[in-house]
Amino acid sequence: MPTNQTIHAAVREHYGALARHSQADPDLSLTAAPCCESTSASADCGCTSKLYDDALLDGLPDSVTGLSLGCGDPVTIAGLQPGEVVLDLGSGGGIDCFLAARQVGPTGRAIGVDMTPDMLARANANKLKVGLDNVEFRQGQIEALPVEDTSIDVIMSNCVINLSPDKAAVFHEVFRVLKPGGRISVSDIVTEGEFSPELRANAAQWSACVSGAIDVHDYTNLMAEAGLVNITVVSKVDTQGDTPRQPGVPRIFSARITARKPD
Repeated sequence: MPTNQTIHAAVREHYGALARHSQADPDLSLTAAPCCESTSASADCGCTSKLYDDALLDGLPDSVTGLSLGCGDPVTIAGLQPGEVVLDLGSGGGIDCFLAARQVGPTGRAIGVDMTPDMLARANANKLKVGLDNVEFRQGQIEALPVEDTSIDVIMSNCVINLSPDKAAVFHEVFRVLKPGGRISVSDIVTEGEFSPELRANAAQWSACVSGAIDVHDYTNLMAEAGLVNITVVSKVDTQGDTPRQPGVPRIFSARITARKPD
């Protein structure tokens, strides 16, 4: 198995390259090649460019909507309220942070955390274009969030936790920074079954949101072990359909999962 450092480096380079590529060509849309792009492990991972309702994206520039690399819409299922403080794990170019900031309003705040400097630069450039004052982006890893204890009302994440080599640490950090009664809303790639050891050892497949994904029951068990309750798999879309699976590849899903921290 690759080390945590190797996986982080592969993920950072993969998404840094996407950010640099889109910066060089601002009119380029990357929504057709989202986080779980086609790979030798999965010919069709199922993330489509139509992740958000058109009304949500109204007024956002192409430099934001064209760098949408997620696998779902965690903002809508979060049910955000005015005045809430929202944290986005792996905020990328900032699309979910901007959507959240508009929903929580001027009395609320959206914070994005990302470990990739190129993505943070793109997000901050987008912030100037969008003109929202209640958004900020911080550099850091989601296994060690640069966020104070019990300071967050809602945590979101869009096709990022599967990239982490230490998902247990991620969910313990989620529990730490959430306020009592706070909630989490994620869209992520999960599986039914396990990848072969050979695919698990391929860092490139991790960075493509494939072989870092784990069985949905293991995923929700890690959430429960961290202390989260009311864990619900809101929906689970089979990303492969009737496509024959290759040896060593489990069935892969795009799932929407919610939970909360006890009061």
